[in-house]
Amino acid sequence: MAARPALARRLGLGDAVVIGLGSMVGAGVFAVWAPAAHAAGSGVLIGLVIAAVVAYCNAVSSAQLAAVYPVSGGTYVYGRERLGEWWGFAAGWCFVIGKTASCAAMALTFATYVVPGGGWLRRLVALLAVAGLAAVNYRGVTRTARLTRILVSCTLVVLALVLVLLFRAESHREVPVLAEASVYGVLQAAGLLFFAFAGYARIATMGEEVRDPRRTIPRAITIALFLAIGIYLLIGVALLRVLDPATTTAPLAEAVGVAWAEPVVRIGAALASLGALLALIAGVGRTTLAMARNQDLPTWLAAVHPRFQVPHHAELALAVVVGVLVLTTDLRGVIGFSSFGVLLYYAIANASAFT
Repeated sequence: MAARPALARRLGLGDAVVIGLGSMVGAGVFAVWAPAAHAAGSGVLIGLVIAAVVAYCNAVSSAQLAAVYPVSGGTYVYGRERLGEWWGFAAGWCFVIGKTASCAAMALTFATYVVPGGGWLRRLVALLAVAGLAAVNYRGVTRTARLTRILVSCTLVVLALVLVLLFRAESHREVPVLAEASVYGVLQAAGLLFFAFAGYARIATMGEEVRDPRRTIPRAITIALFLAIGIYLLIGVALLRVLDPATTTAPLAEAVGVAWAEPVVRIGAALASLGALLALIAGVGRTTLAMARNQDLPTWLAAVHPRFQVPHHAELALAVVVGVLVLTTDLRGVIGFSSFGVLLYYAIANASAFT
C-alpha cells in the first residue's frame, strides 16, 4: 500500500504565532465590544477576564494534545486517539461545519466594512475575498503565513493608532455611564468574548506543517494567546473610558472621535477580517484532509498537491461551499451556527485532554 502524501513542515515558531494571532485579533476586536457591553454593562471587562481564563485552559489542553499528535486535524485526531472514532468524527464535523460558517462570517464582515449600504455588491465583494484568499492558500503554506504576517501587522498598526487616539480623547471627554452589571450578563459577555480567542486552535490543526511540533506548537499557542489577551485588555480599558460600546455597532470607529481616523479604523477592520478568513481557510482545509484520510469525508479531499504540498482539493471544495454561503445567508445566521459548532468542538478537546 502506497504511503499517503504528507504536508511539508515549513512553519517556524514566528509563522505559527502569526497565524494564531491573525485568527484571534481578527474582526472580533473591532466588533465584539458592542454585544458584550450590551450584555454585561459595566462588567464587560470582568467578562473579558473570564473569557481569557477559559481560553487559556482550552489552549493548554490543545497545546498538550498537539505536542503528542503533531499531525493535521486538531481535535478530530485527538478525539479519535483518546476517546474513540465516533468522538473524533463528531469533533471533525463540528469544526468543519462551524468554521465553514465562520469563513462566511468573516467574508461578509469584510464586505460590510468595504461596501456601505449592502445589497448584492456586498455579497459579490465577499465572494471575491473568498476566491482570492483560497488562491493564496492553494499556492502553499509559506505564502499563507507571509500574507497573514502582512495583514496582522497592518491590523496592529491600526489598533496602535486607535489606542493613541482613545487615550488622548480621555482628557476632553466625559467618562460614559454604563449599565449596571449582572452575573448573567457578565457570563453572557464572557461567552461572546470567548469566541474572539478561539483562533489558537488554528495552530494545532496545522500541526503537520510546523517544524519541531512538540516544542513549537505549545509555545506558539501560549505566545499567541497572551498577545491577543493583552491587546483586547488594552483596547477594552481605553474604549470604556470614552464610550459605551453598547450604543453603537462600530465602537472603535466611533470612539476615536477624529474624522480622518474613522475610515482608517474601518480599513483596519477589513484587513483584520481578511487575516482571520485566511487562517480559517487554512485550518478547515487541514481538518478536511485529516477526515478524508480516514474516510470520514470523500477520499478525493485527501489529495495533496505535488508541488505546493497543500490539501488543494479540500481547499477548492471549501471555497465553493463558503461562496454559496456568502451568496445565500446573512451574517447573524452564520455566526450563530459557527458558535454552536465551536462549543461542541472544544468540549471534545477538553475531554480528550482529560484522559
